[in-house]
Amino acid sequence: MVGEWRVRRAAQVVRQGGVIAYPTEAVWGVGCDPWDAAAVYRLLELKQRPVEKGLILVAADIGQFDFLLADLPAAWQAQLARSWPGPNTWLVPHQGRLPEWISGMHDSVALRVSDHPLVRALCAHTGPLVSTSANPAGRPAARSRLRVEQYFGDQLDGVLGGAVGGRKNPSLIRDLRSGQVIRPS
Repeated sequence: MVGEWRVRRAAQVVRQGGVIAYPTEAVWGVGCDPWDAAAVYRLLELKQRPVEKGLILVAADIGQFDFLLADLPAAWQAQLARSWPGPNTWLVPHQGRLPEWISGMHDSVALRVSDHPLVRALCAHTGPLVSTSANPAGRPAARSRLRVEQYFGDQLDGVLGGAVGGRKNPSLIRDLRSGQVIRPS
């Protein structure tokens, strides 16, 4: 596991408006503070991703999403709690509580509580993060730090080194309201 001081340093970069890369369960991710519009738009520019598509938020624990989940039906809350932490991303109604640079053109937001120890440690210091695969649109997701550096060079404000988790595929994405699978794992 990466040393605590490196996690704290990465968290500091995020709090200062930086965009960083870090390993996740299956691929490398890039992320930033979801409340910092300039950082999010910079991340979208690096990825060549349109804002309308929306972004995933990742957290250390379900409590970091209380502002979105507290008034959802108890059955939905229980379903989320059973699936997290883990490789499950859920499309959850955001009820207008998120800026358009996160939700895009959607009335829901993609949420995941990671089971990757490095991601959880980082989010414990920052709160929820934007987390999207480390690749320009249309290119394969980076599975190594070298590929991240090939894609983005010195355009990132930091890289939190570590090992990608053992999963072969990114997380399953399901709609909480309908149960429909949007992206299989």
